[in-house]
Amino acid sequence: MGAHCRALRVTLRVGSLEDGTESLDHETTWLLGHTQRIQFGELWEDEEDVYVDAVIHVPCRFYQANEAGVSCSMYGFQGPRPRKQSRPDQPRQLGGDRFRVVSDRQVGDHELRYPKHSLPVLNGSNPCATAQCQTSDHTRRAACCRDLEIEIMCNESNHRLDSLVRNRKSPYLCKVEREGAFSVSAELISACAYLGEDGVACSLHGRYREDHRPAKPDLCSEWPHEGKGLHPGCVFQAGKAAGRQVGT
Repeated sequence: MGAHCRALRVTLRVGSLEDGTESLDHETTWLLGHTQRIQFGELWEDEEDVYVDAVIHVPCRFYQANEAGVSCSMYGFQGPRPRKQSRPDQPRQLGGDRFRVVSDRQVGDHELRYPKHSLPVLNGSNPCATAQCQTSDHTRRAACCRDLEIEIMCNESNHRLDSLVRNRKSPYLCKVEREGAFSVSAELISACAYLGEDGVACSLHGRYREDHRPAKPDLCSEWPHEGKGLHPGCVFQAGKAAGRQVGT
């Protein structure tokens, strides 16, 4: 029994430098926002890509814990119950107009303001405020802000890591597929830390960076083409919002 039974240290691919800094700022802000089950380390670059080291806090599906201790239902290993370790805070909303986002490919604290003479978006204009959408763990509301796809760097020859990834507890990490010789993709449930107090509204929506770029990641404002990939209970099901921008 080891730490890998409870969590998994990985390297995630964020994006390509060919996409440009502006696009990468959006991609990285989006990814690093999903802190519920991902503990993020430092961003780094290699050749033409941007990566981030991370710990995914999803246990192995064979990991069992009770008052007596922990065990592996696959191999029969047993051990004492590990001392609970606190995870470091990963704040994204810092109070007022200050947020932690990625700018010029660097994580930093920035003021993100609404345009002058405008008001914050109210729930009444948010089409997702009363939606009964749900992720595969049956958590309702803001499903698209809790569900994400990640790319885990894992060579074809690294059978141990490949097996550890594929045997995480479903549905929190599932649908693992090999992308190529160097990585696998997976679906992960990890809520975004930019969600508002109501658990639905986006705290970045309607705000702008100092250079006048929208603060909200652009991929959050586009539905999948032809309405594919929408969660059960989504208000935009049945092709109602193909290509339409999100109102949160």
